[in-house]
Amino acid sequence: MRSRYRGFRGATALLAVVALGTAACSGSDTAAPKAEGSSSAAASVSPSPSAAPSVDPAAVKANELGQIPVLMYHQLLATPHGVYDQTPAQFRAELTALYAHGYRTITAADLVAGHIDVPAGRKPMVLTFDDSTVSQYAERPDGSADPASAVGILLDVAHRAGEEHPVATFYVNGDPFGGHPDYLAKLHDLGMEIAEHTLTHANLKQLDDAGVQAELAKGLKVITDNVPGVQVTTMALPFGVRPRNHGLASKGASRGLSYDFAGVFAVGSNPAPSPYSARFDPLYVPRIRSGLRTGDQSFTSTDWLPQLFSGKVTPYVSDGDPDHISFPKAAAGRLSPRFASQARPY
Repeated sequence: MRSRYRGFRGATALLAVVALGTAACSGSDTAAPKAEGSSSAAASVSPSPSAAPSVDPAAVKANELGQIPVLMYHQLLATPHGVYDQTPAQFRAELTALYAHGYRTITAADLVAGHIDVPAGRKPMVLTFDDSTVSQYAERPDGSADPASAVGILLDVAHRAGEEHPVATFYVNGDPFGGHPDYLAKLHDLGMEIAEHTLTHANLKQLDDAGVQAELAKGLKVITDNVPGVQVTTMALPFGVRPRNHGLASKGASRGLSYDFAGVFAVGSNPAPSPYSARFDPLYVPRIRSGLRTGDQSFTSTDWLPQLFSGKVTPYVSDGDPDHISFPKAAAGRLSPRFASQARPY
């Protein structure tokens, strides 16, 4: 993936490279972790020794222990059929609002790796698309993205907001984009993350251990067959349901095909903790549902984005420096001890 801003926060990288070779979406089985509040008890964290930052973290109100919206999309339809669908106009309006409030895109893999590469004062967001539906990506005769597709809308809104290379994560199944598996390579070339969503969108809790591993290994093969050499580092749970053996969601093998994911993503709930937070669990990352505005909105973007925009829920704000983690001293209690050497409280 192209580097878009300052670079990689290398010391925090957690990405696992998926091996494909010889081996030796509604409801949830458990609730995703609740969002952290806007305050926390202070802890004793000393700033890491370094040269003066190029941007004063206090000046941009940096808080790299704040919450990150991981948004979950499915279909764009003129007439939505269910809570996971929305109109193209709704999708455009939501993206426009996010960009207007200072959000910029990273992938699910970036989040799990602690690679938060957005400019100082900006906020990261993760856009995820489940089920590889035809409304997410389509092409015009010249091979460019259909402007009516989700990708076409994202590119337009992002470019208008000054983000040259927006990214997103696509959780794909066995028949991506209505019989267009070649689109996977096109999306990869655009800088998008191509990620696992099982072969048949199976409820993993209903399968035995062998069945779970077969679903994931075969789903991974669809991706690697169409995008040779791609690193598939995250998966999203169909229906948000984990297998009875939770560990098989991230690592396993079937008939000579193995998988090893660094991140596992749930179904709609709440914003995700910062990857530098002691509460961040890369193997069960919550997402916010975006879709038809109907029924219970407590797990949706309609509820959570206004709270992030207003500051009722503390958002992650970047310091623009990939080598340090900046935050107000009052938030120090949230920092994972693993990142103490990179801490820059102010």
